[in-house]
Amino acid sequence: MEYSPADKLIMRFDQALGTIFGSPKKSDRAYPAETVASKSSTDESDNAELSQADKELAAGLMRVNHVGEVCAQALYQSQALTARSLAVRESMQQAAAEENDHLAWCEQRLDELGGHKSYLNPLWYAGAFSIGTVAGLAGDKWNLGFVAETERQVVKHLEKHLGELPENDDRSRAIVAQMQEDEAAHAAQAVAAGAAPLPAPIKAVMGAASSVMTATARWI
Repeated sequence: MEYSPADKLIMRFDQALGTIFGSPKKSDRAYPAETVASKSSTDESDNAELSQADKELAAGLMRVNHVGEVCAQALYQSQALTARSLAVRESMQQAAAEENDHLAWCEQRLDELGGHKSYLNPLWYAGAFSIGTVAGLAGDKWNLGFVAETERQVVKHLEKHLGELPENDDRSRAIVAQMQEDEAAHAAQAVAAGAAPLPAPIKAVMGAASSVMTATARWI
């Protein structure tokens, strides 16, 4: 079924509201932290092995990761909306569905740690949606190039978080490690689909914008 432009906009608006204010849809994929047993309790969700300082540290990092997934939803949905070919559009929509798993995992872990989602999520979503729209309008090869570079930067960002998380927070580590694996796969898929390498200045701007987001979202 082919939707009208107005219908597509309404659907994207509904998706935005769900991403920002709702709870992400659960997928068939297992929650990575389910396999991690608590070191001091049979209740896997009580985080009894973590000090309060460790919980606050982990919550701050997982809040940043949650914001990253809010942005990923906005990017992929906007890029799907503006993609020229059906193949690229479907690829973006599939990636958004897979990233939704990450959104759900980060939110669940934040709840377990007693943390809160970023209060600036509407702003993050709007900004990412605007950037994704521009990337999509530039053409499919640049659209895919933006995906590939974004995912490469996310992989590096997640690697840094694995080094910052408390050593005994195996539950958060399991989530971040699985996310890192998925993001690397998305980058490889974009390259295989014909992604164009982005110019160095654009990569630098993307990195700077990411640094501002991560520094802010960690606390707000």
